[in-house]
Amino acid sequence: MNSSHQPDYSEYTIKWASLDWEKDEAYALRKRVFCDEQSLFEGDDLDQKDQTAQLLVALGGYGGWHERVVGTVRIHEENPGLWYGSRLAVDPSYRAHGNIGSTLIKLAVSSAHALGCQSFLATVQAQNEELFRRLHWHTLAKKTIYGRPHVSMEAGLTFYPPCHTPFSGFVLRAKQRHEATELAPQLTGMLIANPLAGARQRTALQGV
Repeated sequence: MNSSHQPDYSEYTIKWASLDWEKDEAYALRKRVFCDEQSLFEGDDLDQKDQTAQLLVALGGYGGWHERVVGTVRIHEENPGLWYGSRLAVDPSYRAHGNIGSTLIKLAVSSAHALGCQSFLATVQAQNEELFRRLHWHTLAKKTIYGRPHVSMEAGLTFYPPCHTPFSGFVLRAKQRHEATELAPQLTGMLIANPLAGARQRTALQGV
């Protein structure tokens, strides 16, 4: 759909995905971003991590009525106390909102923190390093993935209070769009730590 015809929603709910249509639209968005836009994968970007990862979604809507997935990220627990996150993507038409990507990151880390997260890491494209630093992350190492420069980063957990209601999550009120985009689409991953390996609310962000 042409971006000029995308609706301006009154609010955006960032939450753990729970419904089939939320998950289906999240996977479709990832395909558009990572396969069609960035050409990082052919066909789709699904892998074994999707079998156990928890999807997070940003839902555009009006007055609590959710209409469409406009952003997503996934998280999973790699080892007790260690969490990863990956596949952070925001629809191009909504990157100028200003807070969708950063609020997805906030819920990813905070919901893991509620489960006992001890270390939350991310592998992101180098061009997004400064954004993550502003969000209280620090750089661990530099690497090259799929021929592109990336950095491994860790979240400062003290800046992410535990969120015990991830299926409700956070609600952003819409604001006027602006020209500057908040988050380049090339972000590919993140990481968390949590000692509750058997907990239902699994979360982790890991680079592709």
